Amino acid sequence: MNWNDIAFDWNQIRAFLATSAEGSLSAAARALNQTQPTLSRQVTSLEQALGVTLFERGHRQVQLTAAGLELLEHARAMAESANRISLAASGQSVGIEGRVCITATEMMAAYYLPSMLRKLRDIAPGIVIEVVASDEVRDLVKREADIAIRHAQPTQADLIARCIGYLKGQVYASKKLLSEVGMPKTIEDLSTQDFVGLEDTETMITGLAERGLELRLEQFRILTSSGNCMLQYVREGLGFGILPMDTDGVFDDLQCVLPDLFNPQIPIWLVSHRELRNSRRIRVVFDLLAQELASLSLDQPEI
Repeated sequence: MNWNDIAFDWNQIRAFLATSAEGSLSAAARALNQTQPTLSRQVTSLEQALGVTLFERGHRQVQLTAAGLELLEHARAMAESANRISLAASGQSVGIEGRVCITATEMMAAYYLPSMLRKLRDIAPGIVIEVVASDEVRDLVKREADIAIRHAQPTQADLIARCIGYLKGQVYASKKLLSEVGMPKTIEDLSTQDFVGLEDTETMITGLAERGLELRLEQFRILTSSGNCMLQYVREGLGFGILPMDTDGVFDDLQCVLPDLFNPQIPIWLVSHRELRNSRRIRVVFDLLAQELASLSLDQPEI
């Protein structure tokens, strides 16, 4: 390898990638927790080192040049390699202290995780937990989290995934709403009711139909990207909603509807990156979550 041909450093590549992703130098600087002058100097230094212009500078935004577009995929490949180095290093950690990031849906994070984190603190007080409560799937390969609790099987090859068990979903409504519209007696009675749903409602409708509950798109009068918001809207009486079984045990203003007729299984997947499973602190968190989630589960997967 001709080392003299490598006249730039990784920070300059990061600045280039962030600017191309964010669309402006100021936004890229915020993403990297830098000042705009510092980031601008890094981009300029990279252009000088490579002898090309990477961006056309506008008043507020930048646009990749043809040379910038050609180099972008190579820079992304470098980022993937740098990420794998970080993963490998994290995986070699032998300490029981340090940070572990867990991502879970908002409802899982708010109503199920707290008791688990209390037990974790008792057995491993040196571990610092960061919880990313989001109904969007985070990318573990890109280190957006170390461990994920998901309700769908992941497909990426570099991930270790274990199906811990199943929760049950049920239809809920506020007691206030039921006093107004009456308690449904059959599945067909739900076809005239308003529902609160999450984004990508069409996919949700398809999944519900496969489980015997046929609803129409126009029945979903309120949509949200937040599971926690969905819960609160159902509690307010704005519509029926599909929530985890026993939600009415936490909120006494809710009532389960047709519990014997509709109770689909919701899988619980515990996921981590393959290399991170060699980290002692991540293994401790992973194993405790597996144990606690299994105790939540109403049905265990077949081995």
